[in-house]
Amino acid sequence: MSDDLATSPEQASSKTMHVLGAEGLHEFVRYFFASAVALLADIGALTILTEVMGVPYLAAGAIAFLIGLLIIYLLSTHWVFSARRVGNAWTEFGLFTLIGIVGLGINELVLWTLTGGVGLYILYSKVVSVIFVFTWNFFARKYLLFR
Repeated sequence: MSDDLATSPEQASSKTMHVLGAEGLHEFVRYFFASAVALLADIGALTILTEVMGVPYLAAGAIAFLIGLLIIYLLSTHWVFSARRVGNAWTEFGLFTLIGIVGLGINELVLWTLTGGVGLYILYSKVVSVIFVFTWNFFARKYLLFR
């Protein structure tokens, strides 16, 4: 019998289930969709700021990223994660934001390297950035805030 979650979800020894646990996997899937919503807002803001308003790409990247941060926080606290480690909402948001600032640093570094250094189109650089930032944000938030 396969250890693949898609073919045997009832099997307790599934590798995916073992790594994250059933609730963790559920949260990961929800976080993926919540991140997609935040990413659409981020990319939309980035496109409008750079292409329509002429804002320099690094400043636009930071502003767009912060818009996405607010959206993912609201979705994370109301829909994605079921457990919270921090009782005070302001403290939780502060820690959530600090994790996001590290993600912003990763975002800006990737944009600067790929667009500023290599000359890649900003939205292609953003796609690469998303892979790194998503991974950092999910695991840092899951293990530091919502476990």
